[in-house]
Amino acid sequence: MHFARFNPIRFAHLPTPFEPLPGLTEHLARPGGGGPAVWVKRDDCTGLAGGGNKTRKLEFLLGDALANDADTLVTQGAIQSNHVRQTAAAAAKFGMKCEIVLEARTGSNAVDYNRSGNVLLDELLGATLRTVPGGTDMSLELAKVAAQVADAGGRPYVIPGGGSNAIGALGYAECAFELVAQANELGLEIDRIVTATGSAGTHAGLVAGLAVMGADIPVLGIGVRAPKKAQEANVFKLAVETAALLGHAERVTRDMVVADCDYVGTGYGLIDQAVIEALKLAARTDGILLDPVYSGKAMKGLIALSNAGAFDGETVVFLHTGGAQGLFGYQTELEGKL
Repeated sequence: MHFARFNPIRFAHLPTPFEPLPGLTEHLARPGGGGPAVWVKRDDCTGLAGGGNKTRKLEFLLGDALANDADTLVTQGAIQSNHVRQTAAAAAKFGMKCEIVLEARTGSNAVDYNRSGNVLLDELLGATLRTVPGGTDMSLELAKVAAQVADAGGRPYVIPGGGSNAIGALGYAECAFELVAQANELGLEIDRIVTATGSAGTHAGLVAGLAVMGADIPVLGIGVRAPKKAQEANVFKLAVETAALLGHAERVTRDMVVADCDYVGTGYGLIDQAVIEALKLAARTDGILLDPVYSGKAMKGLIALSNAGAFDGETVVFLHTGGAQGLFGYQTELEGKL
């Protein structure tokens, strides 16, 4: 697949590592030989301001922004957004300004949540931040900020939350090709990919890429925010749009999109003891640092489903979306629970 024709700007550290998780695999083994063999695709290692899954999307989005002579990136996210951090870093790397709208989505008043972690890094990277209440129409806010930039003589380029449009999702269509090539080189047959699904771009890009190449590997998205019906609809729509850019929209079918949204807990960005146990387990079995919002909830789901026998005998790849920088925003909540 000729991804270069979309003019991505290359700065991610690729290919990211693809490696087994023997400690987690042993922990999930059940009597009688049940449980999965777990591998990890280390997209926490993409290299941009600590890495994370948004870096792949930003390669394509920055390419489009620069092709359109933009000088200011405008985007949004929750206060501890990993996407915002990586976007601010990309803007700094290419000499662009960065205007950020942060949504107080969780309602937390904790100083560490509102000032540490990703927020501290956003400021260090030189982004201009503004915070709006939870439930704000973020698309409208982005439009307002973009208009202000334009009125001041700037050339804004608006990036949706999570970098999740068809251009951004191309990063994960390309990742699908990378992952399959790594598995083929190792002689490894992948039975399933498990990852967090939120703004939908990572999930949709993987589905589109696998469909276009005919890889026939199911992707299970563990939801972090929306209910199952809405999440699957968002992912399917974006996967079709992404595959259309690659010239094969018809190869994405509705049955390819599966989200399990039973592990969201009490809401986006809100953690519970099962998430904390998932963070501890990944760290203490294989030295893998997850985040409380996305990869931690995805691991919570993987563990619960494994314990229920859902992956018995399978080789499961956990696509690690990064975000450990956000751990420092949750110090208060994690205090005494580790």
